[in-house]
Amino acid sequence: MNPLSQIPFSVLDLSPIRRGGTAAESFRNTLALAQHVERWGYQRYWVAEHHGIPGVASAATAVLIGQIATCTASIRVGSGGIMLPNHAPLVIAEQFGTLVSLFPGRIDLGLGRAPGGDHRTARALRRNFGSDTFPQDLEELRGYFRPGGPGNGVHAVPGEGLDVPVWLLGSSDFSARLAARLGLPFAFASHFAPDYLHEALALYRRHFEPSAALTKPLVMVGVNAVAADTHNEAHRLFTSVQQAFLNLVRGTPGLLPPPVESMDGLWSPIERAHVERMTLCSAVGSPDVVQRGLEAIAESTGADELIVTGQIYDHTARLRSFELVAEMQREK
Repeated sequence: MNPLSQIPFSVLDLSPIRRGGTAAESFRNTLALAQHVERWGYQRYWVAEHHGIPGVASAATAVLIGQIATCTASIRVGSGGIMLPNHAPLVIAEQFGTLVSLFPGRIDLGLGRAPGGDHRTARALRRNFGSDTFPQDLEELRGYFRPGGPGNGVHAVPGEGLDVPVWLLGSSDFSARLAARLGLPFAFASHFAPDYLHEALALYRRHFEPSAALTKPLVMVGVNAVAADTHNEAHRLFTSVQQAFLNLVRGTPGLLPPPVESMDGLWSPIERAHVERMTLCSAVGSPDVVQRGLEAIAESTGADELIVTGQIYDHTARLRSFELVAEMQREK
């Protein structure tokens, strides 16, 4: 039996803006990719909130979710995630109450506690610094979805009384412990911060308390996956991801760069080690190689679901990569 056939695959998309491209092009590519992966059997299509980053177009996350849901028919669509510290909980309740009202049974609300940008941008978003109120904000947000609201006399319209599935996202033990205590599903951002992956998952499973939302732990693991018909071509395509991470390491994020034949000469040994550590949870190569990589990640983490991201410069190659990954779930 193919072990991957038992694990749902989902997609995490940042709507990357490539060098020489535009945000409008990125959105067209996102909508096209969503339609394709729906046909290929993916479970969810999530987009992530980032701000002030030249190569990421998904800042207005709820707006983009609505567009993706409109152009698809059955795939679940959601946030991976909404950065709750940037927003009043009531605003998110109203936005996702609207989305669930428009697309019942198809919307996920994944939540994170990072700002999704630098400090100046976070301040421009009216984020308060100096105190971490994420647990309280989360409780307030979830309260707006309960019949009668959170009891503070404020009501989310739409939102109140609606079933809005909430996921907690994280790259450390904080959200893992909180998700466990609240009995919520947990997604780990191992596609860029794999250091505490196994520790966080162990904590989540060990301390999980069943809830009305979930009776047993539910884990999603993020992974970079770049597949191509040949091993060399996949690694060439992956250099766009490596260059993007290198720019982040240097504090100079930019547009998604085109691939190069080799990273030699583009990074120092220390930078290479840093990028390779950040992209440790990756499967890159020909289909057989990527399948073995995904199987190893699934086995080592015990993931209930894999959420795959692939920032590939060429749209046609990106579609082909996600198609090849989908084929890995089929029985062989």
